[in-house]
Amino acid sequence: MSEPEMKLTEDKIKSLEDGIKPDLKIRAAEIEDVPLILEFVKGIARFENLSHLVMATEENLAEGIFGKRPYAEVFFAELGGVPAGFTVFFHNFSTFVGKPGLYIEDIFLKPEFRGKGIGKAMFLHCVKLAKERNCGRMEWAVLDWNPARKFYEHLGGSSVNGWNIYRMNEEKFENALEK
Repeated sequence: MSEPEMKLTEDKIKSLEDGIKPDLKIRAAEIEDVPLILEFVKGIARFENLSHLVMATEENLAEGIFGKRPYAEVFFAELGGVPAGFTVFFHNFSTFVGKPGLYIEDIFLKPEFRGKGIGKAMFLHCVKLAKERNCGRMEWAVLDWNPARKFYEHLGGSSVNGWNIYRMNEEKFENALEK
């Protein structure tokens, strides 16, 4: 096998392992990204018809995500170098499981980037983080009307007690990564 073919094969393997396209990059947010984080927060608020509830500012986002005591983490999905989506998550703790959990606060894609597998890549990135960090489960909430509910159910999430709160325990992480 020639060197270019070997490189292509390695790239293909990495792409399959990450569950993403080769031109899709998932990267952790940095303090310089705070204006972009706020832009995405406003985007998800518009999508959910909740713009009137956004009180976040660049200052309080910077403090809450990058301050002395960070309360959340953010990563971006970039397709061809263009920010396509963001995910905000944080850790909680389950006394029943006796382990930390990963709670997804927001996964949001700009409309023009939907249907390209980017949302799945972002979700699976959370699954991988949860697995690497020895989390006992992952949780998130979905609005009743959001068609993403079927996507989450397909990957192994389930509704909790009739609420639109989804949970994926660590037994489902591997299954989701294989889909």
